Amino acid sequence: MVGPQYDFLMNPLGAVRSTFDHAMACGSDPSSFNGRDWGAIDLFRNFLSAHLSQVPVLTTATIRLVKPNTLVRFRGMIQDMLGDEIYVGAFKDGSVWRTNKFMDVNKLMDASHFPMASSADRTIIWERRLLYCVPVPGLNSWAEISRGAVINQCMDLPAEQREKRRRADDESSDMLRGEQPSIASQSLGAAPEIASSSLNLVPGLDDGKSPPCIVKIYDSPESELKLNDIFEFVGILTSDPELDEDNEDGDLSNGFCEDPLHNFPPSKVPHLHCFIHRKLAVQDLLRNNPIIEPKPDLIKGIREALIRHLTAVLGNDGVAAHFMLLHLLSKVHGRVDAFAVGKLSLNLTSFSKETVSIFGDQLSFVVKNLLPFTHCIPLTVEYLNNASLAPKKNYDTNRLETGVLQLPDCSHLILDETKLEAGTLNSVGVENARLLKYLMECQKMEYDYKYYKMEMPIDVQLLILSEGKSNILPADVILPFHPSAVSCSEVVAAETWEAWRWYLASVKQLPHSIDSEMQKVVENDLVAARQADRSLNPQDLSRWLTMGRLMSLSFGETNLSLEHWQMVKELERLRRERL
Repeated sequence: MVGPQYDFLMNPLGAVRSTFDHAMACGSDPSSFNGRDWGAIDLFRNFLSAHLSQVPVLTTATIRLVKPNTLVRFRGMIQDMLGDEIYVGAFKDGSVWRTNKFMDVNKLMDASHFPMASSADRTIIWERRLLYCVPVPGLNSWAEISRGAVINQCMDLPAEQREKRRRADDESSDMLRGEQPSIASQSLGAAPEIASSSLNLVPGLDDGKSPPCIVKIYDSPESELKLNDIFEFVGILTSDPELDEDNEDGDLSNGFCEDPLHNFPPSKVPHLHCFIHRKLAVQDLLRNNPIIEPKPDLIKGIREALIRHLTAVLGNDGVAAHFMLLHLLSKVHGRVDAFAVGKLSLNLTSFSKETVSIFGDQLSFVVKNLLPFTHCIPLTVEYLNNASLAPKKNYDTNRLETGVLQLPDCSHLILDETKLEAGTLNSVGVENARLLKYLMECQKMEYDYKYYKMEMPIDVQLLILSEGKSNILPADVILPFHPSAVSCSEVVAAETWEAWRWYLASVKQLPHSIDSEMQKVVENDLVAARQADRSLNPQDLSRWLTMGRLMSLSFGETNLSLEHWQMVKELERLRRERL
């Protein structure tokens, strides 16, 4: 027998109600469904596994075209958690149970269908979590969902079936765009300059490419969703002006508590009732993420090409190019007390205002084309004295007000210190300088909750461009920049950019170890170095180990070899010569 046909895209609530009615007809108890699905989510999961590319993406352009109560998908960063919302999840319409799950309820329906004065056996109260999500800070244009690969890994499918469906969805998406599918990469124009990192996060539609969005989460463990994580959500869009009128009276909370959404009317900030959500990694933002293991023989050619390009961009400074590659591959992979293991911040010195406008701009362009989330901050006294770097809790609005440094993991931050001139830092400037220093040293960000500070771990790559050694930001690696030529702007093929992005994202995730024989070699070298130079401290020796790990990974190797350890020592020797 053929099952019921649902219009998942245009009438998803019909599927929700039909599956609920079926569950009730089978004798289910509606009081058991708070935090548990009755079959609707599985129905949508199966549909989305094959048809995700048909679901419209919510942007500031499409939000005016997409009809309310239809299926949409949205990518954003969790900027604030607004707590739980209490709502009437099920109610009796005569003798029949109905549901309000995955929908907002206006005042008229509240009064007529489930009056609060009625007996408890006619209404059942459920809860849902509220997230305030924003456009991903610093997201570069090549990583936007409108140009990205179709993602369908959010469905819980066996690996073999998931890969098969993923390839099919990639090809169908490419065909919809009139393109030919390719395993390795697709043609993509060079990414234009990214939008300003100073996002307008007040409620309402900004000038960015994605609106802020209230996401309502059902039946999901709290541990799955964390502040600053990037998610793709698929669910039902709500943007009903009638709900705004009801919201003015504060009735959306149904009288149980103060409405947490009073400042977020659906006509200004869309509400999305989520069926499926999945945390996104950098690999998910690649246009075509080929299912290819980063083997050394494949990696070698990509690495060589990227080193050549970095060398050209950096005025034929090969040493700076190699350190830049290690810096781009760095990530926090562990924490010991206050120390973040794996970070490798880089301070390129010997810049002037003239040279930074040439090499700094070229380097910034390359980083923006290689990494998905990037920011450039011109570090001046005025900026430090006025910028809001740390997120702060506003208890009047009960909102977490964002700061410049509320960033997702894997963000890259370039700080141009050549613009820093003599001046006096006020109390805000002193605090901002301290926050940047603390971020660089510990990879943590302090959130200001007025009565206390909360430390949030973060993983941000920091690159400082300065005339001399930075007095504000103590980087792990300090390298005088020695360009010997100004190269012409090299045109990079779209496929090459994509290969480099895949390379950086893939080798970062490789495991790494040091066998017992190499451990003895490394230990002996570190002891000898310490005896030869008493100024070396434990942080320096730890940095060498980090560089050894990154050097191995840059070649696609998961074990430190003697050859790569020798390369690290030679790089360090050349760096110290410049100092």
